[in-house]
Amino acid sequence: MKYIKTFLNIILFCFLLSSIIIALFMSRTPQSAIAWLISLITVPYFSIPMFWLLSCPNFCGYLIKKNSLHIKKFKNTFTINCNVQVVEKLSSMPLTQSNFVKLLINGYITFKSMFDGIKRAKKYILIQFFIIKNDKIGQELKNKLIYSAKKGVNIFVIYDQIGSHNLSKSFIKEFKKAGINLFKFGFCKGWKNLLKINFCNHRKLILIDGKEAWIGGLNIGNEYLGINKQIGYWRDTHLHIIGPSVLCLQEIFLEDWFWSTDTKIHNLNWKPILSNIKKKHIIVVPSGPINNRNNASLLIQNSINIAKQRFWITSPYFIPDQSVIDSLKLAALRGVDVKIIIPERTDHLFVYLSTFSYFSELIRVGVKFYKYIKGFLHQKVMLIDNHTASVGTINLDNRSFRLNFEITAYIIDGDFAKDVKYMLQQDLLYCNLIHLNEINCRSLINKLLSKSAFLASPIQ
Repeated sequence: MKYIKTFLNIILFCFLLSSIIIALFMSRTPQSAIAWLISLITVPYFSIPMFWLLSCPNFCGYLIKKNSLHIKKFKNTFTINCNVQVVEKLSSMPLTQSNFVKLLINGYITFKSMFDGIKRAKKYILIQFFIIKNDKIGQELKNKLIYSAKKGVNIFVIYDQIGSHNLSKSFIKEFKKAGINLFKFGFCKGWKNLLKINFCNHRKLILIDGKEAWIGGLNIGNEYLGINKQIGYWRDTHLHIIGPSVLCLQEIFLEDWFWSTDTKIHNLNWKPILSNIKKKHIIVVPSGPINNRNNASLLIQNSINIAKQRFWITSPYFIPDQSVIDSLKLAALRGVDVKIIIPERTDHLFVYLSTFSYFSELIRVGVKFYKYIKGFLHQKVMLIDNHTASVGTINLDNRSFRLNFEITAYIIDGDFAKDVKYMLQQDLLYCNLIHLNEINCRSLINKLLSKSAFLASPIQ
């Protein structure tokens, strides 16, 4: 028994030592390395298995497969400014003109628009969601897709293995029985990715015949209608897009499909549809853990840095990296109206506790935080001055910045920015401004819990 215990201790020490070395060399940030080192040394029995499951710095193989796909590219020939050039380089996607864009506010409007679009499909439908649930909305989506498949429409669906882990086998079987191509975007693809459960595909996307698309914050589930009794009213924003930018979204979907299935989709439309009304300029910005550039964080930093009068942003979670914190501080100090809207309610308590650790330093320099009190706020929206706005899937947290595959529509148009401004002004009517004394007057236990959660924020 003594020898067995000694042998197990040696194995534990070897795993601990190798984990520490890997944490030092491969962590995404110094803060992440420190958080892992503290956890590994203080609670090794818990932290070692968690480290090997959650700490991988990149999604092996995706970039290689992407480069081998050879998608037909839609090139940009338009005159652009410096900001656009930065965003284009971040996204590796062109700015496109002549796009129709419509704001879709909350679940009923969004689902009606998406389901009406599915009815219009003549050749193919491409669908991707982080969460698809087998509930009322999920059943409605399934029935409409099966009906379209019977009409001869080719349908391709990707769902995330983690986000849709409760999706029943019978639900999936009905899709496949109808001839719908359904695959999960999973981490268990090849031995190099066996333990990478920390990566998720957080994108939400529907494309119809290469002509129109929907992206934004809503997944497929009843809670997005605000009828879940535990969560209550759900505030979210989506977009309906018609125009050339749909082809950029199509390219991104094909990359994810190729990773998931090792197959290509042929006979797709690559001829851009030009809208004659409400012509908007759009750059589609994908981001994810396939390189070390952190596109999501850089996109937000750039948006803050170019703001001269106004930077407003909404997110259900607020655990940004230090670069975003510094950019927010500088914007407030140079007189920019910086407003950050977060929910009062939370669906992740640990993340919510971490958020309080950021308030004091930002409020002191003039950043304004608002708690949305009407329900759960889930939208991911930015507004920059009176000329640019974005809607997408990026949250202000480490997962969106470094771990999740995300997608954002970055729209450069004064009229659209005006619409987003009005939408956010309506949201602010249901918000309470967070004051500094409210943060400082919390109980000691509350402060300790927040600081404890904050220490783990780099790995949340």
